[in-house]
Amino acid sequence: MIEAYRLIDKLEREHALSLLEYQTLIEAENEALRLYASNKAKEVANSIYGNSVYVRGLIEVGNYCRNDCFYCGIRKSNSNCDRYILDEEDILNCCKEGYKLGFRTFVLQGGEGIYKRDFVTNIVQKIRSEYPNCAITLSLGEEDRDTYKAWFDAGADRYLLRHETANKSHYEKLHPKNMSFDHRMQCLKDLKEIGYQVGCGFMVGSPYQTSETLAMDLKFIETFKPDMCGIGPFISQKDTPFKNMESGTLNQTLFLLSLIRLIQPNILLPATTALGTIDPKGREKGILAGANVVMPNLSPVSVRKKYALYDNKICTGEESAECKDCLSKRMNSIGYKIVTDRGDIKK
Repeated sequence: MIEAYRLIDKLEREHALSLLEYQTLIEAENEALRLYASNKAKEVANSIYGNSVYVRGLIEVGNYCRNDCFYCGIRKSNSNCDRYILDEEDILNCCKEGYKLGFRTFVLQGGEGIYKRDFVTNIVQKIRSEYPNCAITLSLGEEDRDTYKAWFDAGADRYLLRHETANKSHYEKLHPKNMSFDHRMQCLKDLKEIGYQVGCGFMVGSPYQTSETLAMDLKFIETFKPDMCGIGPFISQKDTPFKNMESGTLNQTLFLLSLIRLIQPNILLPATTALGTIDPKGREKGILAGANVVMPNLSPVSVRKKYALYDNKICTGEESAECKDCLSKRMNSIGYKIVTDRGDIKK
C-alpha cells in the first residue's frame, strides 16, 4: 500500500506512470487512497481554476443513431426507443434560452448520423453569428475528416468523442463488428489536427473492463493529451444486450477522476449526469475529486426522457432555469461557484 501512495506522489510530480504502475494504482484503490488522491487532485484543480465550475448548456438534438453499441439505449435496433429529432428552430430556441440564463457554451449532442453535413454546418454558422462570444461544442459521433473540417470552419470550437476504451479487444466486446476501434482513434487524431479542442473519455465499470484496460485508458489520456475528458459510471439500460450487467461504481469513478486530474492538471473534467444518477450527491463528489465542469440540460423538457442512454437518468423533468439554479446551489454548498464564461482550457 505504501507503493500506491508513492505512485500518486509520482503522478502528481511527473504526470506520467507506466502501464503497470497505473494498473497497480487501480487495483490498490480503497477509501484512504481515494481520499489521498482526491485531496491532491482538488488542490491541483484549485491552483489553476480556483473554486470556479464551468457550465455547458447541453442540447440533446435527437436520439436516432446508425450504430448498435451494445450498452446504449438509443442504439439503432432498440424498437422501444421513442425517437425524436430537433429541427433548426428548436436548436436555436434552446440556445436563445440558454444565452439568457448566462450559458456561454452550447453542446450539441446526438446519435451518430442524425444530421447531414450541411445541416450541421448551417446551424453552427447561425449559432456563431448570433452568439459570437460563445463556444460551440459538437458531440455527433464518428465522421470523415472533411466533415469535421467543414464544421470547424463553420465555427465549431470543440468536439467530444469518447474513445470508450483504449483496448481494441475490449472495444470489440462493446460494439458490433461494423464499428472500428482504429477508425474511432483516427477520428480523435483528425479532430486534434484540424484544431478542435478535443474531448475523449470512457465508461467506468463497463462490461469486460479490467484493471489492465483501465490502465490503458489512463495511459491514452496521458499521451493523447485531450482538452477535455468525460468519464462516468456504466449504467445498464433495459433495452440493450447489457441490460443485466452490473453498473460501474461511484468510488472507482471518483478515484479515476482524481488520477486524470493529476495526469493533466489543466484538463476540463466534467462531473457527469451519470455520477448524479448513481448517487444523489454524485456531481458534488465529482467536483471534490478534481472535476471542474457540469452540464445542465437545455433540451426541451418534452424530449428529455427520450434521450435515454441509460436507465433512471436525472434532470429529465426540470426546466433549464431550474436545472441551472439547482446546480448552482449544489456547487455553493461545497464551496464552489458556477461561472458562465466560455470556460476554455487554461494553457
